[in-house]
Amino acid sequence: MTQTIRALVAVDEGVDHSIVQAALPAHRTEIQLVGIVDGLDEGWATLQETATDLLVVACTGYSDRVLFMIEGAVKQRADLAVVVFVTGPPDGFVRRIFEAGADDILALPTDSEDVAFALQKAMARKAGASVATGAALSPMIVVLGPKGGTGKTITSANLAVSLARSGHKVTVVDLDLQFGDVGLALGLKPDKTVYDLVKAGGALDADKIEAYLVKHESGARVLMAPTRPDHAGVITTEFLRDVYANLRASNDFVIVDTPPGFTPEVIASIDSSSGVVVVGMLDTLSLKNTKLGLDTLELMGYPTDRIRLLLNRADSRVGITQEDVVSVIGRIPDVMVPSDREIPRSVNEGQPIVAAKSHSNAAKAFNRLASMYDGSTQATTNGRFHLKKKKGKGSK
Repeated sequence: MTQTIRALVAVDEGVDHSIVQAALPAHRTEIQLVGIVDGLDEGWATLQETATDLLVVACTGYSDRVLFMIEGAVKQRADLAVVVFVTGPPDGFVRRIFEAGADDILALPTDSEDVAFALQKAMARKAGASVATGAALSPMIVVLGPKGGTGKTITSANLAVSLARSGHKVTVVDLDLQFGDVGLALGLKPDKTVYDLVKAGGALDADKIEAYLVKHESGARVLMAPTRPDHAGVITTEFLRDVYANLRASNDFVIVDTPPGFTPEVIASIDSSSGVVVVGMLDTLSLKNTKLGLDTLELMGYPTDRIRLLLNRADSRVGITQEDVVSVIGRIPDVMVPSDREIPRSVNEGQPIVAAKSHSNAAKAFNRLASMYDGSTQATTNGRFHLKKKKGKGSK
C-alpha cells in the first residue's frame, strides 16, 4: 500500500498564493495537504501542533528567515522532509537551502505532477524507502579525500569491483565532473556520460539512467564523468540528488568517487549518503588534510560511526609511525592498503587489483573494506598492516 504523505505548506510574505495553489497536487490521494499557512511564524507554530511528514516552504527568493526555519525544523525533527518552492530567481540561494537541510527546491510555476514527484522523492530520501516502489534504499558510499592524489579513484574502483564480484549490483558515479578517471581505472570507454544524461532532458527513472551506464566485466556499472571540463557546469546538485535516489532504489550499492575538497556537489553527495570512506596517504600533508576532512564531516553533523578511514601506501618507510598517524588524525585507520607496484600497473591496464592480483595484500585490504559494507568474509587476512615503529638508539 502506498504511504500517505502529510504535507504542510508555509507561504512566506510576497508569494502569489495562486501560483502555489496551482502547483500543489490536490488530486493525488497519496499526498494529504494538512494545511496551507500564511507566514513563516504561523507555519512554525502549526508544524509544532500538527502531525506532518513533509514541510513545504514557499518564498520569492533568498531569505534568511526561510533558512532559519529549515535549519530549525530539520534540527528538531531529523525525519522531516523539506521542499522549497521559489517563485523568483533562486540565484545564490540554492546551495544555502541544501546546506540548511532541505531535500529539494522547485522553481514555480511548474506542473503539479513534477511537484508530486519531488515530494515523494524527498520523503523517500528521509524515510529510507522509495515511496514509488516501497523498496528500501540501498547503501550509498561516498569516497572522499580533501587532498588530490590520495587514491580515491583507485579505492572507488576496487571497492565497486570487489562488491560486484561478490554478486552485488553496483553502480559507480564519477563525481569528478571535470577530470574524472573512473573509466580509465576500469578500462572503460566514455561512450555515454552524465552530461549526455542531463542533455537528454525529461524526468529521470532507473531505466533511463541504466541506458547511460557503462558496464565493467565484473558486472559493476559506471555513470561516467563528462569528457570535457566545460560540460561540468550543466550538472546541478538537484540533478545529482535525483540520480542518487533512483540508483539507490535499483542497486545493491552505489559508490560515489569525488573530486578533492568540499564542493557543493560533494556536500550534496555526503548529505545523500549512508556512509563515507575518507582516503588518506602516509605523508604529513595528506594526514593533515585527512584530519581537516574528518573535522569538516563532524561540523556537518555526519555520524562518526558511518565513516571509514582508509590509509593508502600504509607500509611506506617515510619515518611516520602508527602512533604518529593516530596522533595527527585522532583515530586508528579502519583499513591500511600497503604499497604495491601492481597497483599503478593495474591502473594503467584498467584492471583493479582485486581482479588482476586477487591474492595480493593490497587486494585483500580493498576486499576487507568491501566486507565492512556487505558483511562478507572475502579477505583471508584482516587487512591491517601495522606501521613500523621508529627505531630508537641502540636498536638493531
